[in-house]
Amino acid sequence: MGDFVTEAFTLLAVAIVIIGLRTVARWIMVGPRNFQADDYLMLLACVVYGLETGAAYMVGAWFKGLANNSMTDEQRKQLSPDSEEYRLRVGGSKVQVTGWSLYTLLLWLLKTCMAIFYSRLTAGLINMRVRINIAYGLIAATYIATICSILFGCHPMHKNWQIYPNPGNYCQPAVSKIDIYVTVVLNVATDIYLISIPAPMLFKARLHWREKLELLVLFSGGLFVMMAGILRCVLILTAGANGAQQAGSWACRETFVAVVIGNVPMIYPLFRRIARRAGLYITTRGAGSESYPAYQLSDGDASGYARRKKFRHPLSIPGDTQWNTISDEQMILPTSRQQPPTCTAGDGDWDATSHTSHGGGIKVIHETIVHSAEKGSRI
Repeated sequence: MGDFVTEAFTLLAVAIVIIGLRTVARWIMVGPRNFQADDYLMLLACVVYGLETGAAYMVGAWFKGLANNSMTDEQRKQLSPDSEEYRLRVGGSKVQVTGWSLYTLLLWLLKTCMAIFYSRLTAGLINMRVRINIAYGLIAATYIATICSILFGCHPMHKNWQIYPNPGNYCQPAVSKIDIYVTVVLNVATDIYLISIPAPMLFKARLHWREKLELLVLFSGGLFVMMAGILRCVLILTAGANGAQQAGSWACRETFVAVVIGNVPMIYPLFRRIARRAGLYITTRGAGSESYPAYQLSDGDASGYARRKKFRHPLSIPGDTQWNTISDEQMILPTSRQQPPTCTAGDGDWDATSHTSHGGGIKVIHETIVHSAEKGSRI
C-alpha cells in the first residue's frame, strides 16, 4: 500500500505541474484574455484528477482494499453487519462507485479539451467542421451512456454496497463487468475517432519526413491511453480479491497518461520556441521551404484549378503564416522563412467566406483589370 500511495501522489504532482506548464504556455502564447474553453476545462480536470487520486487512496488506506466482491455466499451470510469487515466492505464499495464516476468524468473532460483544440487547429476548413461537430456529439453521447451504466447498471443504487444476499456481478462496482466493458469500448471508440481527425492532415501535408513523424507522435498519444485503458480492464477482471485495489491504482495510472497526452500539444509550441531561440531545434528548411504555388490559374479557367491542384492543407503551410488566430496552434506547424502567396479578391482580404471546399480543392477567382492609358477600357 505504501508503494501505491507514493506512486499515486507522485503522479498527481507531476500532472499538476504539466497542467501548470500548459496554463503558463497558453498565457505566454495567447494571453489570459484569449483563453478558450479547453483552458478552463483543463483546470477543472486537474481538480477532478485530485479527487480521483483521493478516492483511490481511500480504497486502500481507509478500507483496506475491500468491497462487496470476492466473497462466497456462505461468507456473506456469516458476516455480521456490526463487524469491522462489514463496515470496510460497504464503505469500500461506495468509494468504488465514486471512483468510477470521477474516472469517467476526467477522461471525457480530457476528450472534450482535445476536440476543442482540434476545432481551433482546423478552423476555416469547411470539410473538417462537420467532423469536429461529430466529435462533440460522440463525446456527449458516450459520456451519458458510460455514466448511466455506472449509476444505473445496478438498480436500486444501494445494491452497489449490498453484502447479503449476493447482489450479483453488476452490483459489485469494483469488478462490475457492465462498468468495465461499457467504459472500455466507448473510451476506445471515442479515442479512435479523435485520432482520426488530424491523421488525414498529417498524411497529406507536404512536410519533411522528420517533421511529419514529429507531428504524428504528437497527435497519436491517444493510442497509449487506449492501451492503458484496455490493460486496466484486463487487470481488474483477473485480480480476484484485489480487484478493488487494482481498479483504483490503474485508474490513476491511465488518467495520468491521458493528462500528459492531452497537454503535450499545448506545451510543445512553447518548448519548440525556446529550443529554436537557443539553437537546439533544427528545422528542415531545405525540404520545408519549397515554393508554394498554391493558387494559380490554368488557361484562364478558374474552375478547372480544383481539378489540377490539390488544396494545400494548413499543416503544410509554414508555422509563421497567420492562417489561424491562435498562435500556439500555428507554432505547432513547421516553420519556414518563405511565405506562401496571398489569395486576393476585391480589396485583397481572404476570409473564411471567400473560399469553398469543392472536390478536395479550392476555387479561386481572380479578376484582372487592365486600364488603357487613353480609353481606360476594362478587360
